[in-house]
Amino acid sequence: MDDGHTVTAATARYAQKKEAILAAATAVLNRQGVKGMTLADVAAKVGLITTSVTYYYRKKDDLAAACFIRGLERLDAMIDEAAAQPDAAARIRKFLTLYLDLSRQVRAGEAPPLASFTEIRALKEPMRASVQAAFADIFRRVRGFFDGEAFAHLDKAERNARAHLLLEQVFWTGAWLRRFDLDDYERVRERMYDILVGGIAAAGRDWAPPALPDPTPASDEGQEWRETFLVAATRLINQRGYRGASVEDISAALNVTKGSFYHHHEDKDALVVECFKRTFAVTRRAQLAALGLPDHDRQADGWTAVSAATAALVEYQLSDHGPLLRASSMGALPIEIRHEMSDGYARGSNRFAGMIADGIADGSVRAVDPLVAAHMINSMLNAAASLQAWAPGVTREDAARLFARPLLMGLMAR
Repeated sequence: MDDGHTVTAATARYAQKKEAILAAATAVLNRQGVKGMTLADVAAKVGLITTSVTYYYRKKDDLAAACFIRGLERLDAMIDEAAAQPDAAARIRKFLTLYLDLSRQVRAGEAPPLASFTEIRALKEPMRASVQAAFADIFRRVRGFFDGEAFAHLDKAERNARAHLLLEQVFWTGAWLRRFDLDDYERVRERMYDILVGGIAAAGRDWAPPALPDPTPASDEGQEWRETFLVAATRLINQRGYRGASVEDISAALNVTKGSFYHHHEDKDALVVECFKRTFAVTRRAQLAALGLPDHDRQADGWTAVSAATAALVEYQLSDHGPLLRASSMGALPIEIRHEMSDGYARGSNRFAGMIADGIADGSVRAVDPLVAAHMINSMLNAAASLQAWAPGVTREDAARLFARPLLMGLMAR
């Protein structure tokens, strides 16, 4: 008969194997998405056969949901520690410190990664609803960072926007922190904190971004339908994820047959590449228009250019021509295409960094790290695509004030 020691040892082995499966599944999920993840892939990573994994998780969606819930539990523990700090600035610093410490441990192979929460949308019901409810609880707790007298002037939509901005800033570090050595993480954290709390505007500069022309690329004569096609495809891919949006779904959204789809695009990868290229073109046109803004008889300063470009692009996300394609769709592309699209994002980021450097030189922008600030602007622009989900009722006209201003002027700004 088994004694207590045998039962305890068996329970420990079960828990250990379950944790190994969760860690392996999270890595596969982050690389291939919920739709692309298979139990066989996960089993292979932990040296099991597929049926052994089903002993712990009967279906793939059960396993994917467990990955998200475990990630949310770990995130919740960070928020617990941050929420205990005495004021909003200290809460932001602690949260940023804990998250980047975890990121360093993951990259060093010392801790399993968190699941990419953008993939929650790809879960099937009822799993999706339960995981989304857990994420909403996390969101409300982060919104609580901005409670208190210092933020009494903010309404609920403004506090929601700040919570969304802060969460997406830490989540999107996974897309650009790998460009830095592990030894640089502490320095990057301090520079991120400086921007989150103090913004990039020099003292005395106000939020008054000039309006820019519509940055939508002009269509060739007789090709106007392509703009409609790409906008509809972008919206569907942003909503369902790259793997979650099938050719059938995209064709139905565009009211065309699959045959018509393949007449115009070799495959889904080719369509996504077109959507990315359109996103890069819109970003570039807004940036160049901002750089060309006049200021009496000379070019506008760096602050005016940066604020105008970011405001225009946030507004574009909520326009009839928006949104722009989220960078998360890049991860599911074939590696050779992914590198090309990553270079496209890097060019836009580099242009923002140059605009910020110009502003530092002319005195209109604080002495911040231009590269880190540019990555944070890109993260904010990506997150703006889902702003309406977290700040219901926000209009295009108010989006930049609600979302771009807190980053560029600082989360503490009145």
